[in-house]
Amino acid sequence: MPIETASGQAQCPECFADITLSTVMQNEITQCPGCGAELEIIALEPLTLALAPQEEEDWGE
Repeated sequence: MPIETASGQAQCPECFADITLSTVMQNEITQCPGCGAELEIIALEPLTLALAPQEEEDWGE
């Protein structure tokens, strides 16, 4: 089963800047170059971004 990736433009949900993404996967975390917000790619068709969930204090312990 091949890994699905996508490239294209999406809009930052925080500052509404247009972001160009290249070869990204669903659930990947990226950063907005405009406002610095951490964003999660929640869909590939169409490319859709949402604010990434904040890490809880006990994650990874």
